[in-house]
Amino acid sequence: MRIGKVIGKVTLSKHLDSLKGGRWLVVWPLNRQILSGQPRVPEWSLVCYDNLGAGLGDTIGYVEGHEASLPFETDTPVDAYNTMIVDSLNYTPPRKQ
Repeated sequence: MRIGKVIGKVTLSKHLDSLKGGRWLVVWPLNRQILSGQPRVPEWSLVCYDNLGAGLGDTIGYVEGHEASLPFETDTPVDAYNTMIVDSLNYTPPRKQ
């Protein structure tokens, strides 16, 4: 599982029936540098399927690859799936030795 911040949403004109009831979010993956407060510009983002109701600015946990398609009953072409909405996050960077 990875952590990311919702920075946008995707609107589709057509979708598969197996994807009904969800929406697509644009997510910026967070890493140690960002979580420790170092300013960084998003280098890349991904599109994540969401049926939990995450909104713009929310921090979420997501899975990618084969695990992203496991919540669906049929084979569904999903690359990333929102597994949780993070209420709070505490990160302590490791000490330098």
